[in-house]
Amino acid sequence: MMKEKKVPMRTCVVTKEVRPKKDLIRVVATKEGVVSIDTKGKAPGRGAYLILSKVVIEKARKSKALDKKLEVSVPEEIYNELLELVSHA
Repeated sequence: MMKEKKVPMRTCVVTKEVRPKKDLIRVVATKEGVVSIDTKGKAPGRGAYLILSKVVIEKARKSKALDKKLEVSVPEEIYNELLELVSHA
């Protein structure tokens, strides 16, 4: 009997939609409060997931959903980088 491989699921902090981890982008904050985009999904720190879409990223920026989830102030550059990633996706 084949064992089904479990797909890791994560929840988008903006839409609360549960999707496979690979469909989301992880933003991580270290204990020192350094925020970065974790493309590998392996960086240490507190992580938050977003659906890679312009609408979702703009909503995250407006609602400060990432700031709340990561418990830090997310720099503008992070949102700009995320939007850059969307435009290349």
